[in-house]
Amino acid sequence: MNLSVQEKDPANLFDTPLLHQSFFWSQVKQNQGYETKAFDIKVRQADVQRGATSSFLLDDMLVQLIPINREHTIGYVPYGPLLHPDQQNMGPFLEELSLHVQKRLPSHCILLRYDLPWETVWDDDELSVELQNIRLNWGTQSRSLSRSVSNQLPSDTMFIDLSGSEEDILANMHHKTRYNINLALRKGVEVRQVGHDQLDVFYALYEETCERNHIQLHDRSFFEALFGPEDEHAGVTLLMAYFENRPLSSMFLSRSSQRATYLYGASSSALRNTMSTYALQWKAIQLAKQWGCREYDLFGVSPSLHKNHPMQGLYTFKKGFGGDLLHRMGCWDFTFHAQEARQLFAYEMVGDGYHLR
Repeated sequence: MNLSVQEKDPANLFDTPLLHQSFFWSQVKQNQGYETKAFDIKVRQADVQRGATSSFLLDDMLVQLIPINREHTIGYVPYGPLLHPDQQNMGPFLEELSLHVQKRLPSHCILLRYDLPWETVWDDDELSVELQNIRLNWGTQSRSLSRSVSNQLPSDTMFIDLSGSEEDILANMHHKTRYNINLALRKGVEVRQVGHDQLDVFYALYEETCERNHIQLHDRSFFEALFGPEDEHAGVTLLMAYFENRPLSSMFLSRSSQRATYLYGASSSALRNTMSTYALQWKAIQLAKQWGCREYDLFGVSPSLHKNHPMQGLYTFKKGFGGDLLHRMGCWDFTFHAQEARQLFAYEMVGDGYHLR
């Protein structure tokens, strides 16, 4: 495969709709204490896409180095790379890319973990992990790719098309969602853009949300890192919904290129009949259109409307806004050091202590 990799400053990452592959996200991770690296990728188009010409494709990739113990790290690629090979070329492309990047990573990096943004090519319910591993390794030399124990970023999401008018977007929503938006506005729910000085208010709502839904809690510093980075193409805004000046729900809305993303959210258990979360999402959609975004990523749902799935309620809520479901391929590991990687996988299978952030 005719592929080359060149390291570069993360400040020179391309403009991308993938927030987690942006210079902004590199700065967020550095503010949280992680080292990041960026790489240019050049590959002959005919090597990754069937029937293509002899021209070359260019992409780049952000890698976050995450310590897993005192001696070893992994390289984590959040929603990358964007460059999407044909199905039969996925494994060879990731293998070749990994081997090139390995030369530019510390020797103590035991694997590369790709959180692939590519739409899945199989039904996880019908194809076992073992068969998925065989499929993705087809055509590779080392057979070093394996499905990760779990995904880190949401692999299932919904996208709302923002190309139409606000009236068009509302018309595509479920009638109950439109009703709840209007109900919230009639009740007097007000959504405001707020600053860093309201982070404590957000975090209090976030703690309440995590306790209510039995979700692992991020430290306050995790959200603190979202403020401050400068990037002309990407950033975040904190929105808060109030009823009679009482904060009831809040969210971080991000933008990157022509995509807006519902990044993190929180809400109070009180006064839920005000439907503040509906007003909050509607304000986010309106703001995304003002920014010139073409799509809104609702960032995380269950893979289907299954009544027994723990995220079924979130699916129903987000589906009401009229989005289209996308199933991504999720996390895949390319192993450099097999023994250390097996120890990590065993720990991930049984422990709650290791979580990528």
